[in-house]
Amino acid sequence: MDASLIEVKYALDTFYFLVLGAFVMLMAAGFAMLEAGLVQAKNTAEILTKNIVLYSVACVMYLLCGYALMYPGEGASALWPGLPSILGSVDNAAEDVIASGGDTYYSGLSDFFFQAVFVAAAMSVVSGAVAERMKLWAFLAFAVVMTGFIYPVEGYWKWGGGFLDFAGSGVVHMTGAAAALAGVLLLGPRKGKYGADGRINPIPGANLPLATLGCFILWFGWFGFNGGSELKVSDVAEANAVALVFVNTNTAAAGGCIAALITARMLFGKADLTMALNGALAGLVAITAEPLMPTPLLATIIGAIGGVLVVFSIVGLDRLKIDDPVGAISVHGTAGIWGLLAVLLSNDDATLGAQLLGIVMIFVWVFVASLIVWSILKAVVGIRVTEEEESEGCDIGECGLEAYPEFVKS
Repeated sequence: MDASLIEVKYALDTFYFLVLGAFVMLMAAGFAMLEAGLVQAKNTAEILTKNIVLYSVACVMYLLCGYALMYPGEGASALWPGLPSILGSVDNAAEDVIASGGDTYYSGLSDFFFQAVFVAAAMSVVSGAVAERMKLWAFLAFAVVMTGFIYPVEGYWKWGGGFLDFAGSGVVHMTGAAAALAGVLLLGPRKGKYGADGRINPIPGANLPLATLGCFILWFGWFGFNGGSELKVSDVAEANAVALVFVNTNTAAAGGCIAALITARMLFGKADLTMALNGALAGLVAITAEPLMPTPLLATIIGAIGGVLVVFSIVGLDRLKIDDPVGAISVHGTAGIWGLLAVLLSNDDATLGAQLLGIVMIFVWVFVASLIVWSILKAVVGIRVTEEEESEGCDIGECGLEAYPEFVKS
């Protein structure tokens, strides 16, 4: 291939990779808004603090060690301890592609950036599930281990070579849900959530417009999540593939939203907005494992099944007294498992055995490793705020400020 054409392809694909990575970074804002809308007003500042700091922790830990663990060959030499070498070689990257005769036309730094925002997304899943009763610094300590060690190890199993998971239904979303489940089981439910008579007491979120905005931001960011995972866009076949991924991502979310709303109406007799939001997200999670091979109609069906499953999963976890304020375990765990299995519907290279093995390996590793880390934190520093702090709100106890200070309290 002509050297000048390779340079153009390199520039285009690198730019595409970086912009789609920025789309995924915007999902951090989506998670923050969704969670802030679904928690009580007295915990809003704390949940926002968690989200911006966990994103920062994820980026730093992935730089220091996560990328090297996940990609032990190229990652280790590129970023730990040889970061100066990759920075120094950026100007000659296209020439290196020409010399090697390779067909990967994007910068190594753009790949690192794209992967770093993925690990932040996985950690964001944990934030909502443990909301309203976890100590801020215990959560951030867990984030260090999760993003620097637990996530990169299981990520290496897949994206270092393994079962089929196009953009991370298992590697990112089920991983976050498994870590969240371990934390929630040790943490226990919020005070007053479950009555002694077995009654489930709703604790409504403070700002549903904010939660809805968060869902739309996540939906938008997901085009980067799935579209960017195609890695390049610089020829006709790749451009068409990216277009199909975008369409399938969008229609799966729509299918999940509609199916969840209908399911909620049948179960509760009302059009439950929170279920519709979680249904859209469940559809997105479900299609993430394979957004390229299905037809748009099949993608809609996959998303719709995810939307139905998430409603029953949220209800089921509540009956088991597993308190998840935002439904994160159901959205990212239940729908993540379904997404990995749904690969079999469209990808002839997938096998049931390989997909089940991937599900089991990820869940066991992440859940057990997370349970150990959470247990150590619980024994050493404690992971739950006091009853007084929980009653007053984590904003005051953990952050010393309130998100809505002008509101008069009764």
